[in-house]
Amino acid sequence: MLREGLVALLQNEPDIDVVGHAGHGLDLLRLARELRPDVVIADVAMPLLTGIEVVRRIRGEILPSKVLCLSVSAQPGQVTEALEAGASGYVLKENCFDDLARAIRHVFNNQVFLSTELVAPMMSTYKAGGDRRIVAMPPPLTWREREVTRLFAEGCSTQQVAKRLHISTKTVATHRAHVFRKLNISSLAELTRFAVKHGLTPLD
Repeated sequence: MLREGLVALLQNEPDIDVVGHAGHGLDLLRLARELRPDVVIADVAMPLLTGIEVVRRIRGEILPSKVLCLSVSAQPGQVTEALEAGASGYVLKENCFDDLARAIRHVFNNQVFLSTELVAPMMSTYKAGGDRRIVAMPPPLTWREREVTRLFAEGCSTQQVAKRLHISTKTVATHRAHVFRKLNISSLAELTRFAVKHGLTPLD
């Protein structure tokens, strides 16, 4: 019922086309392979193959789809697991439909999306030492690189970062390339995970 309701709502969005839907993880993975959609919405609690495992399979097979996880759980550990598997976003089912539609657009535009309620608990967990995988800061980022990292992690686009920092989009791209090289990463999802772990995103 939830899936059919979401499909009906998404089909009313003028800029979103629903190309398929599935009742379990194996079917979802099959559709991702066959249809290669821009965005896959994966319920974390799907039967046969969990949403997080779908993320891992899609990333492992280098499929082009970005994956947005949907869940009732706001546990920081599960959110972290989804992001580290390669998810580009995590949305809570309790949120309104507008939040999901906004998340889809963010992910489609190569931005990372987390439901607002998730940011503070995740940062509190990391700062309390709940994740033992946290390590010291990698090669130091400059002040400007840290600002660029923070804004991308908050979901800003290149144009929005440029406007916020009063610099050109070309300069933003250069800073991002430097950050990627220093941190040995290659995606905004990885950049967001780094920012959350190292306290570069706000608590409010």
